[in-house]
Amino acid sequence: MEQTHSMDHHRSHNPNSSQQNRHSAYKRRRDDNGRRPNHHQSQSGSTPWQNPPRSRGLSTRRELYERDFPVYKQPVEVGCFSLDSERRFFNDSRQLRYYAEPERNPNFDLKDGYKDRYIKRDESVKEKLDHILRWILANRSKLSSKATTASSCALDVDFVTWRGHLTKLLTTPYEAREGWLLAVTRFRGTLYISEVETEAARRERDNRTERHAEMMYWGYKFEQYTCADNVHSLPDPGGVVNTNEGFCTVVQTRLSDHRLLFSGEVDCRDKDPKAPAPPACYVELKTSLEITTPKQRSNFHRFKLIKWWAQSFLPGVPRVVAGFRDHDGVVVAVETFPISKMSQLIKSEQNCWKPTVCMNFCCDFLSFVKQTATEDDPGVVYLFSYEPHRDVTYSIHRDSQYSFLPHWYVEEISRSQDSHH
Repeated sequence: MEQTHSMDHHRSHNPNSSQQNRHSAYKRRRDDNGRRPNHHQSQSGSTPWQNPPRSRGLSTRRELYERDFPVYKQPVEVGCFSLDSERRFFNDSRQLRYYAEPERNPNFDLKDGYKDRYIKRDESVKEKLDHILRWILANRSKLSSKATTASSCALDVDFVTWRGHLTKLLTTPYEAREGWLLAVTRFRGTLYISEVETEAARRERDNRTERHAEMMYWGYKFEQYTCADNVHSLPDPGGVVNTNEGFCTVVQTRLSDHRLLFSGEVDCRDKDPKAPAPPACYVELKTSLEITTPKQRSNFHRFKLIKWWAQSFLPGVPRVVAGFRDHDGVVVAVETFPISKMSQLIKSEQNCWKPTVCMNFCCDFLSFVKQTATEDDPGVVYLFSYEPHRDVTYSIHRDSQYSFLPHWYVEEISRSQDSHH
């Protein structure tokens, strides 16, 4: 990964694109009949559009984002935390595992243990940003602004969120199937972004087939075959798979003029003592159906690689190790994909995804949020909504079910800041 991620080789080669498309993509578009598309109404009953009309929607049309790759600073790990088998938070790396490279054709049975050695996290419990907020409270000295004026914000960052929420933003211009809802609250100058489960996602979770549930287990099982608890031990595929456990990196970076602090789960790290410092020593593990036809390869490049790329590019994880499995859940081949080479792999595909479009859309979305979410109040939530092939829209909610900053966090940040001033 390059030092600043300006990534010249990803730049658009359309000579007109920079000039034509540099105008903001958050122009209010009319539909084909000249009518304004419908938008959510504000919960409070007042009009939600407190900004000029031009900012009411954010276009997701790809051609608007074919500009130069935005500056993305090399992500720096500022800390980490662990979640134990009961989902308890620890401000340390006790859950970090070590990558044990498997054979090229390992024959791992991913079904093993599904019936009798599997403890599954309760997906109906919505943790929101709570774990990141606990980390922030335990590590404020690393994040506090140098400024001492009364107007200084609690944290020296513009946005706090999960890596997974940013991944969804990066892939939005190419996402034709799933919408999303992102709740945003401005508190003490920092914008917090937390996902809200859509009705469609909740239905999918409630109606999941047994086959789908088992295939979700397969990904965790592959990790068990390839991860050891410490540098000197070997993986233990006979143990229990417990999806409550996790190790998360916390990174700080900057996308254009947006200062970001986000956290994401990390599967494992390189065993080599000479490996680079985190996050460059981390390894992302994936499973995927083996590719046997040109059509499957094209679909893999088009739909899967974009998510793998976005998820690892954001925190600066340099490689994905993929276990390719057959229909019976047996891993028949293992392949390593460097993140820096993924955009080369897709070059031959017609109308495939472009990293520059992904990053520019994310950058413009964050600008749109800054311009929209102006009221600094933990009880006010700006709910941003995306439906495939539509503009991103928003609504405003006061003291509603969408509020997500917990009292313990708001009180502690307020208390420490007020005493500081």
